[in-house]
Amino acid sequence: MSESRALSRPLLPLWAAVIAAAVAAALMFFAYPGAAVWLLAFPATALLLLSLIGRRFGGALLVGLVYGILFFALLVSWTSRYLGPVPWAALSVLEGALTAFALIPIALAYRWLPRAFPSTAARLLLLPAVVAALWVGRELFIGTWPYGGFPWARIGMSQAQSPLAPLSSWVGVSGLGFLMVLLVAMLVEVARLRAWRRPLPLIVPAALVLLLAFTPIFPTTAAGSMRIAAVQGNGPTGYFDQREPYSVIDAQTEATEPLYGEDVDLLVWPEGSLDTDPFQNETLARRMTLITTRIGAPLLANAATGRADRYFNTSLLWTDAGGATQLHDKRHPVPFGEYVPDRAFFNALAPDLIGLIQREYTPGENPPIVDIDGVAVGLAICFDVIYDDVILEAMNGGAQVLVFQTNNADFRGTDENLQQLAFARMRAIETGRSVVNVSTVGTSQIIQPNGETVTSLDADEAGAMLEDVDLRAGLTAGVVLGPWVQQLLLWGGLVALLVGWWRSRRR
Repeated sequence: MSESRALSRPLLPLWAAVIAAAVAAALMFFAYPGAAVWLLAFPATALLLLSLIGRRFGGALLVGLVYGILFFALLVSWTSRYLGPVPWAALSVLEGALTAFALIPIALAYRWLPRAFPSTAARLLLLPAVVAALWVGRELFIGTWPYGGFPWARIGMSQAQSPLAPLSSWVGVSGLGFLMVLLVAMLVEVARLRAWRRPLPLIVPAALVLLLAFTPIFPTTAAGSMRIAAVQGNGPTGYFDQREPYSVIDAQTEATEPLYGEDVDLLVWPEGSLDTDPFQNETLARRMTLITTRIGAPLLANAATGRADRYFNTSLLWTDAGGATQLHDKRHPVPFGEYVPDRAFFNALAPDLIGLIQREYTPGENPPIVDIDGVAVGLAICFDVIYDDVILEAMNGGAQVLVFQTNNADFRGTDENLQQLAFARMRAIETGRSVVNVSTVGTSQIIQPNGETVTSLDADEAGAMLEDVDLRAGLTAGVVLGPWVQQLLLWGGLVALLVGWWRSRRR
C-alpha cells in the first residue's frame, strides 16, 4: 500500500473518533463565554480533525452529528430557559445535523488530497489550507441557511478576549477562524509526517503563531467624541413577565432621571424599552418627548411598530419635536422567536409552542444608521450583531460609532448575554469602532475600539452609563477585505476539493 493511501486511512477507530468528537464539543463550548477559556478552541479543533481523518461518508456523518449536536446543546442551552426542552432540542439537532453534513467535505479532503498531491509540501501547506477553508465554508453555510441561518458559533468569535482578536481587524472574523484552523491542521500534519525532525517544515507554523499572537489592531482615525448615555431599566421586558401598563417605560424613565442636567449628545435605551408603538400611543409619545426635552438630547429607543399591516422590531430616534423621522427595522427577525416560517407545518408539530408566537415581524429594509448632528451612528438590534451584512452596511454608511440594543430578559441567569456581549466586543475590534451595547436587564457595556470595556452595568440591576465615546473614521482591512476573504475561502475550498477528487481518481 502506498504511503499516501495509508496516510488517508482513519487515524482512530470509529468508536474512539466518536469519543474524541464528544470531547471536542465540550472543549469548544468552554472556549466561549461564560467560561471563555479561548485557548481550548485549538485542542477542540485538533480533536475534531483527528476524528474526521480518513473517514468515509457514513463515519464522518456520525462523528459530525456527535460533535454538532453536543456542541450546540451546550452552547445554546439558554434557549430552554422559559420555553423548556423542545425548542432547545430542536435547535441543537437542526444545527448539529447541518454541522455534520458540512463537515463531510473536510473528511473527504483528508481522503482525496493526500492521494492527489502526495508531496510533503502539499501535505504541510495545501491540505491544511483546504481543510481550514472548508471549515469557514461550513460556518458560512450554517450562518445563512435555513431561514437566514444562525451564525452564532463561528470559531473566530470565541477569541473576543484573546490576543488573537486584533487579526479580525485585518481579515475579518471568518479570516481569523481560517488562520486558527490552518495552524491546527498544519500541526496535525507535522505530527502525522513526523516533520518535527527537520526544522524547515516548522517555519510556516512558527510564523503563523507569531502572526496570530502579535498582530496589532488595524489603525483607524480619531474623529472626536460623542457623549452617550445608555440606560438599563431592568424592567419587566421578558416574554412571560407580568407587567402593568407603562411599567417598562416607567423603569427606563426612573433609571434615566439621574442623567437630567448632564451634558448628553445621545440617550440610548435598549431593545424592547417601550411598552407599545409610540406612533399609535399618544400618551407614550408625550412621555418620550418630555424625556428628550429634559435630557436635552434625542432618544434612541426601540419598540414593536406597525406599518401598512406589517409589524417591525424598530429602533427610532425620538426628538424633542415630538416624533421620529429616523428609523431602523431589525434586519434578521429570529425564526420561532419573532416570526414562524412555514407556520402551518410547524403548528401541526407543536401547536402549543407555535401558538405563543402571534406577532409576525417583517425583516427591515432601511439602513442600520441614524444621524446625530452629522455623526453617523451604526445600529444592530439584538441578534443582528452576529450578521456580517448588517455591520458591513453600517460601516459602509459611514458609521463612526456602533450602538447595539438588545433585550436579554428571557435569558436571565444564562450565558446568552455573555456570549452576545463577546460578539459585540469582537465587532468593536473588527471594525475599529467604539460599541455601546445596552440591554434591558444586563450586562450592558461601553467598549473601546481595542475591545477594552470603559464602563458596565451588572445584570439584573437598573442603572445608567454616561461616557465620552471615541468616534473613529476610516475602514479597517477586516471590513473592506472580510467579505472577499469569505468568498475566496468558500469557493476556493470547494474547488480545491473537487480538483483533489479528480486527481486522486486519475492517480
